[in-house]
Amino acid sequence: MTHALMHPQPPVGTPGRLLRLILVGAGGRGSTYAAYAAGTGRAEIVAVAEPDTGRAAAALSRHPGATHHPTWQALAEHPPEADAVLITTQDADHVEPALRFAELGYHILLEKPMATSEDDVRRITDAVRKAGVMLAVCHVLRYTPYTRGVKDIVDSGRLGDVISVEHLEPVGWWHQAHSYVRGNWRREDRATPMLLAKSSHDLDWLSYIVGSPVTKVSSFGALTHFRPENRPAGATDNCLDCPIEPTCPYSAPRLYLGCLGDPDRERWPLGAVTGARTPEGVTQALREGPYGRCVYACDNDVVDHQVVNLEYASGATASFTMTAFTPFTHRKTRIFGTRGSLDGDGVSATVTDFVTGHEETLVLGVDGPDAGSGHGGGDERLVDAFLDALTTGDATLILSDPATSLESHLVAWAAERSRRQDTVEDLTS
Repeated sequence: MTHALMHPQPPVGTPGRLLRLILVGAGGRGSTYAAYAAGTGRAEIVAVAEPDTGRAAAALSRHPGATHHPTWQALAEHPPEADAVLITTQDADHVEPALRFAELGYHILLEKPMATSEDDVRRITDAVRKAGVMLAVCHVLRYTPYTRGVKDIVDSGRLGDVISVEHLEPVGWWHQAHSYVRGNWRREDRATPMLLAKSSHDLDWLSYIVGSPVTKVSSFGALTHFRPENRPAGATDNCLDCPIEPTCPYSAPRLYLGCLGDPDRERWPLGAVTGARTPEGVTQALREGPYGRCVYACDNDVVDHQVVNLEYASGATASFTMTAFTPFTHRKTRIFGTRGSLDGDGVSATVTDFVTGHEETLVLGVDGPDAGSGHGGGDERLVDAFLDALTTGDATLILSDPATSLESHLVAWAAERSRRQDTVEDLTS
């Protein structure tokens, strides 16, 4: 029996009727989506499931009308009257709440990656189809103003037929150290491979822009630098004690103490480290927690660089590079067509017309490539699209639906098989 049958509601579009949302996982991603949804004046958070007492308290202070539940299971035992659930737990903890809340009849906003195995992603897509509920996966890059601008240029025919694409994800040297060496996504057995944890956005984005399914994949990459054998002589296990720290690119004190006084950087990345906003509090967190560790003395195993080669059903090809060893900035993309080319940097795009030779630079997006700044407007437009879909019942307003999201996840796993087994993976069978 679904919650909709248990708790009959007036039509979602009834004037004055707020959309009622549940938040499962009150970390950085969930808090961002929930705060924006409530801030639109179109929705309210009615329940929060979060085991961490500090995060729960912060969520309840932002949403004082919400009830608190220590686990999603406890919440699901007594499902509240609500329209949808935001599932933003850790990667490995997506599948079970997604299956259960779909069964209960809630529409779902699900953080990427959908799950940590192909079987579980298929289980989720099957479950939402069977339940007849809408699912929006948080592939936020699809929703940015920049993406919309690039997509409009490609679809207009201005470039002719797309033949090839070069796409770079510059992870950033300190971001790699923060999230993928010291942080929660450093190990595949606790999260997912790097392509899913970080670059599922990019594989999904490429398929969206090219507008054609992937047919073949090959990939190469490794964990090359952040390894014990590259540890400088004399380096200690914690940056606070290390004589090498002042000249190390990956200094934890430099990174996290440098966030103080900047509200965006205090929210992220510092918010993942500590709730303290003083030098003493940050130093204590680096002493006692994982974020002060030497990057050459961690238990990380995800890659720090990888390339993926893609062939599409249209005949187009793309090369994707993910690397840690860059500034932290927007993705870079070059699209080569039969009538023109596009060179984009996440904010602007320069289009060259092969007939006239004319170059035109268009400002398509806003600055802010990271989670702390809303992914260049993608976070807000994702939530807007989800709320619009809930209000109208029109699932086509969701750009990152189950079918397209499943495809990008399968491409990522195919790339991982290729990288590990030295194969070219065929996705047509």
